[in-house]
Amino acid sequence: MVPHQATVRPGAADRPAAAAPPPRATAFVEGVDKLRTAATTEPGRLRILGALLAVLVVAFGAVTAWQMTDRTAAADDVLHKSQPLTSAAADIYRSLADANTAASSGFLAGGQETAASRERYEQDIDTAAAGLVKAAGSSDPGSPAAATITKLNILLPEYKGLVERARTYNRQGFPVGGAYLRYANEKMQGEMLPAAQDLYTKENRRLGDDYARATPYPWAAIALGVLALAALGWVQHRNYRRTNRVLNHGLVAGTATAAVVLLWLVVGHSVARAQLNASYDHGVRSLNVLHDARIASLKARGNENLTLVARGAETIKVGDTVVDVYDHDFTEDMTALGKGLALARTLADDHKGAEPVTSAVANMTEWKKRHAAAREQDENGNYQQALDRVIGDKGATGECFDSVDANLARALDHEQSEFRQAAGDGLGALTGLPLGAAVLAVLGAAGAVLGIGRRLSEYR
Repeated sequence: MVPHQATVRPGAADRPAAAAPPPRATAFVEGVDKLRTAATTEPGRLRILGALLAVLVVAFGAVTAWQMTDRTAAADDVLHKSQPLTSAAADIYRSLADANTAASSGFLAGGQETAASRERYEQDIDTAAAGLVKAAGSSDPGSPAAATITKLNILLPEYKGLVERARTYNRQGFPVGGAYLRYANEKMQGEMLPAAQDLYTKENRRLGDDYARATPYPWAAIALGVLALAALGWVQHRNYRRTNRVLNHGLVAGTATAAVVLLWLVVGHSVARAQLNASYDHGVRSLNVLHDARIASLKARGNENLTLVARGAETIKVGDTVVDVYDHDFTEDMTALGKGLALARTLADDHKGAEPVTSAVANMTEWKKRHAAAREQDENGNYQQALDRVIGDKGATGECFDSVDANLARALDHEQSEFRQAAGDGLGALTGLPLGAAVLAVLGAAGAVLGIGRRLSEYR
């Protein structure tokens, strides 16, 4: 029996295997290929140019809207949040310092404390408490400012309790009342006023940060605007060279809207920047100096009163001489007040700003003379005469202090008005710019696309 043998078709062993299919191109590669193919024809090139113009103009509008929204918000914060809060922090400090001064004045009067002195003390305490509530509502939870406000809210009732004990013992004629008042003053000078100063410093730094956000030029938006205008101009020039037509209505409309946005951006922000800088140079700087001068006058008055309260119980060695610590601090505070008033007068840019400062300088000069006379009486053992020259009804240093404080308040009101005017004008120059830029950019992009579409219709 012959075994079965498989038949082999001739040439089958020599036939090559089927080739594997080429790998599928990625979507990106396919897109690039389509663009390359489209770019070989004029309609394809026009479509690409139209898309690029639309993207460029819309990007210009979007970046303009984004940057100007941020600057408008910062300018609004300068006008309505950070600067008012800085002034509120300064008012908290002033109210606390004035309350301390009023407490010492009332203590010196003893059983003859006037209703006006008592009312001034209570009003200062209420003003400080209200300022702390306002500052707490505007501060971020967990922030350093919030911690400082919490600390002051704890210290304020402690201070009030010490003052009330001092008054109670003083009315009964117990010398321990003076010790309680000195302890209250130490709490105010060593804890409360430094905390209030820290709050003022933090809010002032926040104000500076808002200015830093509001004033820089929006270079990214300006660069995109210039690039968009250059691209639109080049496309129109290209269109003219190929068709010999001077104008394309859609491209002209797109160019006009882009030019309007760029002009609005540059002019509007330049005006806003100039006004905001003016609000700082002629408002905030003067306000800071005046606040510091007012604080120095309040501290000087408090130390002047405590000189008589302590009656030499607190001394300090200056060089080889032992002097009363409160009188020494009074001298330093008056020096700071004089420097502050001199600087405030140079910063005042009109008569209304300079006149109250000049008056305050005259009041300060008279205050120094009366204080020297009071100290002479005290050192000669004439305590009652010294007391009359400090808290008396006529010819006392209290009159000079009140005049200094009133004139500084007038100067502060004027500079605050100057600040609000300039900062308000700066904010007004930015009003509508973010939304207007976005709308005009969309219209400009639409105009560019329509202009390219008009040109494409000629190939159909």
